[in-house]
Amino acid sequence: MYLGIDLGTSGIKAMLLGQDFAVLGVAHAPLTVSRPHPGWSEQDPADWIAGCDSVIEALLRAHPDQMARLRGIGLSGHMHGAVLLDASDRVLRPCILWNDGRSGPQCAELEARADFRGIAGNLVMAGFTAPKLLWVQQNEPELFEKTAKVLLPKDYLRLWLTGGHVAEMSDAAGTLWLDVERRDWSDELLAATGLTRAQMPALVEGSDVSGHLRADLADRWGIPRVPVAGGGGDNAATACGMGVMTPGTGFLSLGTSGVLFAATESYAPNTAEAVHTFCHAVPDTWHQMGVILSATDSMAWLCEITGRSVPELAALVAGVTAPSPVTFLPYLSGERTPLNDPDATAAFLGLRRSHGLPELAQAVMEGVAMAFADCVHALRKAGTELEAAYAVGGGARSREWLRIIASATGLVLLEPEDGDFGAAFGAAKLAAACVTGDRSQRVFARPAIRAEIAPDPALAEAYAARHARHRAAYSRLRDLD
Repeated sequence: MYLGIDLGTSGIKAMLLGQDFAVLGVAHAPLTVSRPHPGWSEQDPADWIAGCDSVIEALLRAHPDQMARLRGIGLSGHMHGAVLLDASDRVLRPCILWNDGRSGPQCAELEARADFRGIAGNLVMAGFTAPKLLWVQQNEPELFEKTAKVLLPKDYLRLWLTGGHVAEMSDAAGTLWLDVERRDWSDELLAATGLTRAQMPALVEGSDVSGHLRADLADRWGIPRVPVAGGGGDNAATACGMGVMTPGTGFLSLGTSGVLFAATESYAPNTAEAVHTFCHAVPDTWHQMGVILSATDSMAWLCEITGRSVPELAALVAGVTAPSPVTFLPYLSGERTPLNDPDATAAFLGLRRSHGLPELAQAVMEGVAMAFADCVHALRKAGTELEAAYAVGGGARSREWLRIIASATGLVLLEPEDGDFGAAFGAAKLAAACVTGDRSQRVFARPAIRAEIAPDPALAEAYAARHARHRAAYSRLRDLD
């Protein structure tokens, strides 16, 4: 039996797998986000501990015999958060989350201090951990001086579970303090942020043992002192759950934001187009991500201003044979890949009196598809060729949207059979790899495919021409600001 625990922004999820990786039980606990000032986003780490305790207790009540035979625990969680601890492991302030934008002014300062792009393989963005610590140094100096350790969110759960300060490579790569190619902390990048290696946790691979369950917790829960695997950041853990471990196939997450994830055999950054380049959660493997900030959120916005539901709008877009006469730029919250422009704005172009909701809904779907096409091109420039991608996330329930995206990107989109292949599932599989030493496809198997959505040749040709217009429109509108 293997337990995967995923610390999400809105809740904690625990998933219990059997020896054959069938799901035996799932438990959830909600979390809330505090926004004390505009652009701020924080959580109290004590709430994570309470939530984790709650989901484990729920699984113990529902599956006592299986939990008593537990063999390992794996962890996953949202990346880039900053948990500051003093020398006694007391939390000094609420965790600054991945979607907190207060450290925007510190990004350019860090870029001028050290070669973050060359060593960390990524642009310095406010979402990452390093600029958050520079903000704390400049705005809360008394807390910065007391900081003995900086942990990522899931690794604070690990501290509670095992008593050890440990991180793993995929999550550590999102701090901007890791030498991503060498898979080790960079003294140069730490020094640029006023920190030292002594303030960092030890590093392990995601499939390695990071520690063992504390004796008092094992006794309280009536389970063995099992090993706790390194685990993975949320996207890397999701990839492990879907078996996306080798080049050629990735996953496309069509959620509130959008992610195009590809595994790579080497370190291959493309900072010029805001590709995220991180270590994977297994040894000798890396991954790249193109990230767009408004995927299904673009459709949710259209629903809000029209008073229609998502299913109602999706039903208006069926049997697409040509692009909408309306063009939509989906930059409602700025954009990451490839623009790295937090101030980018959305727009409808080409509107006429004769156009209505069907044209607008199709344009929104196509605008998101064009943003994913941007990600495909950005990954290709980094040397990564994708042929197919598993389609996951709430927007993937729309077969027509997937057909549009496939035609715009050139990817064959794979619909998995029903199942939960998210980060908790991947964390449990990392626990299995940790216990057994098996990192083969037997553990990291790919899901069965329900359907394949291939690009429509006629639509693909039309979208190729539309894509050039899409990029030109952004450039010209930006010049008007």
